[in-house]
Amino acid sequence: MACPFFMPIEKLEGGNWLHAQRLPLGCGWSGRCTAPGHEGETPSDEELREFCNLGYAGGCRRIPRERAFDSVRFGVRTLGGGAEKGIVQRVQIRYVCERGHCPVEDGFLEFDVASGRWQTGHRDNRVQRMAECFLAAYMDKRKKREEPVARLGSL
Repeated sequence: MACPFFMPIEKLEGGNWLHAQRLPLGCGWSGRCTAPGHEGETPSDEELREFCNLGYAGGCRRIPRERAFDSVRFGVRTLGGGAEKGIVQRVQIRYVCERGHCPVEDGFLEFDVASGRWQTGHRDNRVQRMAECFLAAYMDKRKKREEPVARLGSL
């Protein structure tokens, strides 16, 4: 779950996470805060590790007391083509916005791989950007898993 006020910008290589691939957005991200009164501020490395990338940032000095939700969680499933098995045509991202560990909003966002466009996006540009980052990390992992198979096939 990522902080709902976190606007990720780029992958954070070597962010000192034990298992970066298990982070809510698929890896660590650097970015900016969008909390009211703190828009555009750059969190410290510690804040990125402890709050921004993990959500439930109750200890963060920037998080507003009044907020619709305090974390965003993502899941993924791929949808392929009939005759072309193994080819991903669409990626469906499930999102859940939580407040106090309970869901307050959920839904699906859908990305068309062939066109490179979101067919269904989120109205909150922060949640949409997090979904884009989650998708990018997912596709990178998927590509890395497939590379050894492709190399073996060319031997």
